[in-house]
Amino acid sequence: MVHSSAWLYWALLSAVFAALTAIFAKLGVQNIDSDLATLIRTAIVIVVLSAFITYAGKWSNPLKLPLRTWLFLGLSGLATGASWVCYFRALKMGAASQVAPVDKLSLVLVAIFAFTFLGERLSLREWCGILMISGGVLLFAFKR
Repeated sequence: MVHSSAWLYWALLSAVFAALTAIFAKLGVQNIDSDLATLIRTAIVIVVLSAFITYAGKWSNPLKLPLRTWLFLGLSGLATGASWVCYFRALKMGAASQVAPVDKLSLVLVAIFAFTFLGERLSLREWCGILMISGGVLLFAFKR
């Protein structure tokens, strides 16, 4: 049985790993082209996920998936790739303590896009939180 707050556990782990990603990536791009670094990172993700899916017995024939699933997963993959290329280039040029918070502006954009395209509704309190995140991003981006 999955508890209704199980998502929070996984989201917090995601945040921890995302933070480690910024630190490890900043160290990793120091003596290498950022695009090559992104390719290496992507290859490692493919190998690790392939092993995990195989080991966990979660493999199924992807050719049997609906076209709509392929379309949106394909678009998501393209967006992820573009995000990673931009993120690694930004880390190559800027401080991790500035790049990572600006990257998290995606939180604000997700709320706006989810409202616009998915019909998700946020409360006034939640929109205030989104505004505070925006302000925090600006404080980090333009620190002296």
